Amino acid sequence: MMNKQIVVGCGYVGTRLARQYREQGEAVTGIVRSDAGVARLEQLGIKGIRCDLAAEDLGDLGLAEARVFHFAPPPGSGVQDPHTRHLVEVFERYGNPRRVVYISTTGVYGDCAGAWIDETHPVAPVAARSQRRLDAEETLRSWSAASGRDLVILRVAGIYGPDRLPLERIRAGTPMVRPQDAPYTNRIHVDDLVTACIAAMERAPSGALYNACDGHPSTMTDYFLDVASAAGLPNPPLISLEEAADRLSEGMLSYLSESRRLRNDRLREELGLVLRYPSLAEGLRGLF
Repeated sequence: MMNKQIVVGCGYVGTRLARQYREQGEAVTGIVRSDAGVARLEQLGIKGIRCDLAAEDLGDLGLAEARVFHFAPPPGSGVQDPHTRHLVEVFERYGNPRRVVYISTTGVYGDCAGAWIDETHPVAPVAARSQRRLDAEETLRSWSAASGRDLVILRVAGIYGPDRLPLERIRAGTPMVRPQDAPYTNRIHVDDLVTACIAAMERAPSGALYNACDGHPSTMTDYFLDVASAAGLPNPPLISLEEAADRLSEGMLSYLSESRRLRNDRLREELGLVLRYPSLAEGLRGLF
């Protein structure tokens, strides 16, 4: 009997994951917010269902006994994730899935002043976007404890890959902070993230938590300079942190306020994951 996979929030990462399951002959359905999203999936031979998780009553989405990847993001404001709460209400009303893999964010650790950390580090999210992700984690943990069904959480670093690079920003000449002011950031190639998600679904113990990153952090400025070099573009202008307060967006300043270096030992050792792109240099070589 084929497994039934459902990808809630079947966008950039989810579509790649769904295609991989489909190529293996597995049944897979993507849940998206718009009719255009359904049409996009169906052009790829993937069944699509339109559903807005912001709605109070979502109806029966066919999730009972399925293996569910929850990739849908929280709303853009607040410190809670009502989308995940609505999804759990669907579980409880229409039948629980067998297992859920949720992609959260490494932002739940907050600012670690550049220290190396692993999954045992306490959470201390500062940005509202990270607080929403932690709320989703806690909602799902409560559901798992009450239902006895499996839950695995991946705390995901910055995702890069085809069509997911800051090329327009670099072309526009938007400045970046000088290297001595830049925080450490972490990332993972989208293909490695898909592999990690499948490994988590297939063989992670219930309740497991993993940092999904390549284990080779660099500063945010190094990231932009490396992308510019690989793409053959001019380097972005470099400015001081004081100048950045007036010249960079509020969102970018929020990212600049946190610095951490993430270990991925548990991902590699417990799940046996071999990264195809264990560093940014290798990942960028595959994109240009």
